[in-house]
Amino acid sequence: MTDIKDPENTLVIDMTHGKVVIEMRPDLAPKHVEHIKKLAREGFYDGIVFHRVIEGFMAQTGCPHGTGTGGSSYPDLEAEFNDEPHLRGVCSMARAQSPNSANSQFFICLDDARFLDKQYTVWGKVIEGMENVDRIKRGEPVHEPDVMNTVKLAADIA
Repeated sequence: MTDIKDPENTLVIDMTHGKVVIEMRPDLAPKHVEHIKKLAREGFYDGIVFHRVIEGFMAQTGCPHGTGTGGSSYPDLEAEFNDEPHLRGVCSMARAQSPNSANSQFFICLDDARFLDKQYTVWGKVIEGMENVDRIKRGEPVHEPDVMNTVKLAADIA
C-alpha cells in the first residue's frame, strides 16, 4: 500500500474492482474536505454507485439515488475554486449550474480536463488504485454500475 502521509486526510474507497486511495487537500478546499470526511464517517457513501462515467473524461459518484439528482441532507457548500488543475486522477466536486451547489457528489478525472479549472472545487487526488478507477463501467446512466462498497478515512481503518 502507498505510504500514507496524513491518515486523517486520506480517503480509502473499497469498490467493485479493488481499492482506491485519495489524498485529500484541506489546503485547497478545507470546507469540502471536512464535509466529505463527515459523510464518509457517517457511512453516507457506502453502497453508492458510479452513476455517470464518460470515457476520456471522468467517473462521477456520490448521489444517494444513483441518478445524479440527489445529495446529502446537509446544506450545499460554498465554492472553494482553486488553482489546482483538473488532471488525470484529480478529485473534484460535481455541482449544478450554481457555483455554490456542490453537496455530496464528486468525480475522479479519467483524463486531463483543464476546461474545468477554477469552475469546480478540486479537493484531492488518487494516489493509489487509478487502475481500478480505469476499470469502472462507462455510461450515462451506467447499466449495472460499479459500487463504492465502503468509503473510510485511513485514520479509521484498524
